Amino acid sequence: MNLSEVTERISQKLEAKGAQPDRQKIESRLHRLIEEFGVNAAEAERTVTADLAREHNVTGVGNTSTELRPISEIVPGEWVTIEGKIVALTPPVSPSIAQTGIIADSSGAMRFVTWTRANAPAMEYGHWYRIESAVVDEYKGAPNLKIHSGTTISQMERDAPLLPSITPIAELKPGVGSVRAKVIQDWEVTHDRMLQTGLLGDETGTIKFVIWKEENKDKLDLDAVYNIFYATVDEYNGRLSLALNTAMYITDEGDIEVGRSETEARGALVHVAPGSGLIKRCPVEGCNRTLSRQNYCPVHEIQPEFRYDLRIKAVLDDGVRARNVLMQRDIVETLAGITLEEAIQIAETNPLGMDEIFYRIRNAVLGRYYTCSGNEFGGRLLVNSCTPVTFEPAELAALLNRAGGEAA
Repeated sequence: MNLSEVTERISQKLEAKGAQPDRQKIESRLHRLIEEFGVNAAEAERTVTADLAREHNVTGVGNTSTELRPISEIVPGEWVTIEGKIVALTPPVSPSIAQTGIIADSSGAMRFVTWTRANAPAMEYGHWYRIESAVVDEYKGAPNLKIHSGTTISQMERDAPLLPSITPIAELKPGVGSVRAKVIQDWEVTHDRMLQTGLLGDETGTIKFVIWKEENKDKLDLDAVYNIFYATVDEYNGRLSLALNTAMYITDEGDIEVGRSETEARGALVHVAPGSGLIKRCPVEGCNRTLSRQNYCPVHEIQPEFRYDLRIKAVLDDGVRARNVLMQRDIVETLAGITLEEAIQIAETNPLGMDEIFYRIRNAVLGRYYTCSGNEFGGRLLVNSCTPVTFEPAELAALLNRAGGEAA
C-alpha cells in the first residue's frame, strides 16, 4: 500500500469540505494502524478519514458504518457498529492492550481487544454497550473486534438476558462457542498453570478442553454433563480445543450418548514430511506452536525455554485416495518404538541431532500399511488411533484372482 497516495486521497476529501488537514499527521496515523495494529489497509483509510472528519467538524466524508450489525454476521475486514453485552474479561497479554474479553448479542459472540493508545473507556463485565466504528480483523482464525482511537463506546441502559445458542461439537469453529457436553476423560495436567484438562463429548463428537488456574475457577466432574457458555474455541496443530476460563459452566441433570464422528482410512504411508520426528513447541501458555530450528515462535519470537514433542506428518495412500495425516506423540511412540525421552537423549548426543530422530521414525513407518481413524479437519486426518495392517496371504490371493477375472 502506498501511504502517500492514501494520504493525498484523504487530504483531498477533507479539503473539499473546507478543512485543512495535516498530511504528516494523516500518514503517521495510517502507518500506526497498519504497521503496529495490523489493521486492514482499507479499514485504516476509513478510520483515519472518520477521525479527522470529526476533528475538523465536517460531515459527508467517508463511511462510519453506523448500521447496526448482528455479531454472528461479522467477518474479518469489515468496519462495524454493534450492540452487545460483555460476558467475559481476560487479562491483557501486552502493555499495548488495555482490555480484552468477549462481547455477545442474541446472535453470537466474539473476542474484542482495546488498544491502550485508543484511550477508550473501560467496559464492565455484565453491562451492555454500543460500539461504533470498530475494525474487525482475524485472530487465531476467527473474527476479532479491534477498538481503536476512532471507535465510540456508549454504555446502554439495558439488562436483557442472553440465551446463548448451543453448538454441536462437530460444528464448532475457531472463535467463541457454547456447548452442552459430557466430561468423558479427565487427563493428568502437563503444566504448572493448568487446573484441569480432558475430553468433552456430545452426540456429534468429542473435543479437548482446558481450564487454567484462576480465582473462582472450579474443575469439572468426570461423567457429569454441563452447559458451557462462551468458551474460547482455539485451533492448535489442526485440532480444536475449548478453553473454559472465559466460560460459565452449569451442571445439567440429563445424560448424553457421546458420538464418535471419526473417519477410518486404510493404506500405506507413502511419504513422511519434513517437520516430523522430534520438534520444539512454544511454552507460552495457550500457544503450543511449533518452533523453528532457531527456537523462533511466529507469535512470541525466541523461546529458549521450549519443550520437546513428537509427531508424524505423512501421506496415507489406499490406491484410490491419498490423505494427509497428522499423528501426535502417543501414536508416534507406539508406531516408531521410541519414547520422547529416548528421542531427546539421542538428539542431544548424536551428531545429526534432531535429524537422526526424523530418519529413525521415517524408516520405521515408511511404506508400511496402517488403519488410521480420527477426525478430518482442514483437509487433514487428525489421527486418534493407528493400527498396523497384518499381511493376509489369502486376502491378497483373492484380490489377484478377482483382478485376473476382470481382465479376462
